[in-house]
Amino acid sequence: MSRLSLPVAAAAAVVLAVSAACAGASEDPAVNPLLSRPVAEVKADEVRFMQQRLADFAQLQRYRGENAALPAAVAGQPRVVFFGDSITEGWGATGSDTFFPGKGYLNRGISGQTTAQMLLRFRQDVVALEPTVVVVLAGTNDIAGNTGPATQRMIEDNLHSMVELAQAHGIKVVLSSVLPVSDYPWQPGVHPAGKIRALNAALKGYAARQALVYLDYHAPLSNADGGLDKALAEDGVHPTAAGYARMAPLAQAAIDAALTAPATRR
Repeated sequence: MSRLSLPVAAAAAVVLAVSAACAGASEDPAVNPLLSRPVAEVKADEVRFMQQRLADFAQLQRYRGENAALPAAVAGQPRVVFFGDSITEGWGATGSDTFFPGKGYLNRGISGQTTAQMLLRFRQDVVALEPTVVVVLAGTNDIAGNTGPATQRMIEDNLHSMVELAQAHGIKVVLSSVLPVSDYPWQPGVHPAGKIRALNAALKGYAARQALVYLDYHAPLSNADGGLDKALAEDGVHPTAAGYARMAPLAQAAIDAALTAPATRR
């Protein structure tokens, strides 16, 4: 076999690198087994769970009261909202006191949520609060199939729409990478590591094109399997206090960068 010419060899290397980054991304999307189980096999408590979800799919009631009681944003005092799923919620209601002393950051995370749910509540839980910066972290529950099958394109579309809503209202965006995961305890067999790497690569490129601050949690936290060590996440998904302690300076640096960046309004 003849040796590849240098340009062809370089092109082949690029293809291999892209293929490695996207490994697993082209597999069929995962889906919560409850959503495809035969009706006769669905238990009463599972029916109640689905009824509650359908009654308020976006879970708008979760922060409605807190939002209403929140004082108006004060000029000269930047307001920052952390917006996401359980990883965001895990900072805690007083997370800003523990990890970001004196900052007063607002937490609007809801455990288990997918980007579709988050997009529906973005106006209520972000835009209406008039923050200077929003830190968005989402996508892992889509990959797990929590609310049905979601392709990478679907996840990207939802995140892009959140960014566009923020930009339309002069809110600066910190777009976070999805944290590394090698397996979901509640949805084993999904093999998310490659899908997460592929999604993060797309989000990093989008952030660059849109002049957004990209917050990379993945590289500093990932182990050799593309997951999280137990010291950082006991269940392999949700950070421990040590995990959040490693994330906090990364988040603060991203927020500082966003605060000093020029505002973009569409």
